[in-house]
Amino acid sequence: MTVLEKFYQRDIRALSRIISFVENREEGYRQLLGELYRMVGHGLRIGITGPPGAGKSTLVNRLVHRFVADGKTVAVIAVDPTSPFSGGALLGDRVRMQEFPAAEQVYFRSMATRGATGGLAAATDNIAVVMEAFGYDVVLIETVGVGQVELDIIDACDTVVVTLVPESGDAVQAMKAGLMEISDVMVINKADRPGSENLIDELKSALHLQKRDPDAWQIPIIATEGINDKNIDLLYEKILEHDAFTRNNGRFDAHRREQIKKKIINILRNRFQREFLDTLAGQVSFEQIVDDIYYGRQNPFQVGEDLYDAFGRK
Repeated sequence: MTVLEKFYQRDIRALSRIISFVENREEGYRQLLGELYRMVGHGLRIGITGPPGAGKSTLVNRLVHRFVADGKTVAVIAVDPTSPFSGGALLGDRVRMQEFPAAEQVYFRSMATRGATGGLAAATDNIAVVMEAFGYDVVLIETVGVGQVELDIIDACDTVVVTLVPESGDAVQAMKAGLMEISDVMVINKADRPGSENLIDELKSALHLQKRDPDAWQIPIIATEGINDKNIDLLYEKILEHDAFTRNNGRFDAHRREQIKKKIINILRNRFQREFLDTLAGQVSFEQIVDDIYYGRQNPFQVGEDLYDAFGRK
């Protein structure tokens, strides 16, 4: 029996092998993903993002317990910083799995960012496809953190939970970082700390000032204490409400279609870029070009145009 046949029979070891195969981009991984793409579209992908130290891992643990109690199967992708020595995840399965329910309903995978921007590993979306194709009802994606331009989680998830803490700063900073634009549910975690009420009020005011369609989803702001399991039930309810809302009004399908469109564009962009740079590497002396620019004989903008005219148009 092949690994793929075992995968279709929900063999966990086969799932782990295929995830490694895809994550490492071994030869034939695109064809395999193409096969699995026929089996996705019914699960729910939830992104948990926010600055480091916001308590995202604790919230993930609590939510996993809620989904399991509801009879759902859950897969978790935890995107961790990359070790500068091993290239693997600095945090790992053994650290976090201790907090998850001891049930066959839960599968955990820790992934290294490997230098990817946006807090999401380059292969995260592909791994989510594998997990959904395997049959998991819910895929939870926890990012390593979020910064000014690190907002790509929206392209991998159906519902995005942005987690802040009182120390995160004011609502203006959240708006500048783009967090309010990607958020479907906002969480102020560690709400027992000073400043949480002020942050909640500021976020409510900021959301009120945004021009939103009256029929659009109204972003809830939830104060939680993950470590004390406070208001986790409310968070869970709002996630399910958002999922039902988007499925009923067609937004779920539209968002998935937009994700597919972006994926096709990224595939094409990466291929064109790789082939173009490979062509340049064999025919252009970048050292000479750099010297010409450095000493004022040329400028990077004209060089870019000239290189494109010479090689890109082919």
